[in-house]
Amino acid sequence: MENKFFTFIKPYLSFIDQGHFFRRPFSWLYGLLAIINLIFPLYILFSKTSVFKGPFRLVLAFLLVWAVIAFAGWIGFQIWWDRMMKLAVDSSKGDEFVATPIFSHFIQTLGEWFGTLFAIVGFAAVLISMILLGNDAYWLLKLIGFRFPILGWTGIFLMPIIGYLIVIFTRFLAEQFRALAAIANNTEKTKAES
Repeated sequence: MENKFFTFIKPYLSFIDQGHFFRRPFSWLYGLLAIINLIFPLYILFSKTSVFKGPFRLVLAFLLVWAVIAFAGWIGFQIWWDRMMKLAVDSSKGDEFVATPIFSHFIQTLGEWFGTLFAIVGFAAVLISMILLGNDAYWLLKLIGFRFPILGWTGIFLMPIIGYLIVIFTRFLAEQFRALAAIANNTEKTKAES
């Protein structure tokens, strides 16, 4: 029956089935997260003005750590912006599973972003604060809002390793999800061709 009463919703359902329903909002989310990465360092700088009343070495450590956070925010912006441009996830017309590749792309990008920032900021913030503040490093990091589980000289070496493992683990998860979706889509196509 081709009556409008029964087929009015077909264009909307087709929009969902082809994956556009998922791709566009995720690309907007990626763009928003990219912009937030640029704004976040400014938020930290202007919300923590009380640190400028402290001793010189605290102010110096804060400014150096802030410069690292600003650099990491710029890197984070580039990660989200680049992945937003590459979000054209391979989905063919007729694919049964279109949301899984898009969501796995998000998991991969989230892991790349978080692992990279964890490695950069973790390494540099602990190093700078340990050199300039010694045992008081924890208070500077807490003031900024970072509560690293590992402080001290071992943290300097472990932060990049943990960041790397975050990138690897989320990439592995994303590839597993994409592989399952590809297998399922190819199985559906094989059944349809038979």
